[in-house]
Amino acid sequence: MSATTSAKAPPQVDLPSDQELVLKVIPMPADCNANGDIFGGWVMAQVDLAGSVVPARYAGGRMATVAVNEFVFKQPVRVGDILSFFAKLTRIGRTSITVKVEVYAERFRSQGKYIKVTEASVTYVAIDDAGQPRELPKPADPSH
Repeated sequence: MSATTSAKAPPQVDLPSDQELVLKVIPMPADCNANGDIFGGWVMAQVDLAGSVVPARYAGGRMATVAVNEFVFKQPVRVGDILSFFAKLTRIGRTSITVKVEVYAERFRSQGKYIKVTEASVTYVAIDDAGQPRELPKPADPSH
């Protein structure tokens, strides 16, 4: 690519105000693939951890990841990026909870400016001590 047709920088975005910041992490060189970018699997593992924070609080006990409904890598993640993981419950069922996770990066040299690098939808199921699905606690009735 010539300098006149080089790729544009990804758009800077504001961080979401309707989601909870559940994790911040900085990938290191050991998390890289052969191209020098962070392994997609490493990002997926962090998303799974971040995605479980809000449902764990709601479920009040053990949970297991049962589905990755969607996972989109929008931009590469690089060594030294400061990653912010935001989560929001999108569906609460009888035994399962689905969470939207969005990941934003502050590039090492442009801190305070964010780009969205990943978004995912992950479903967790509440389980008992035997690993079997269990019903989620009923939410508190706000009228009482």
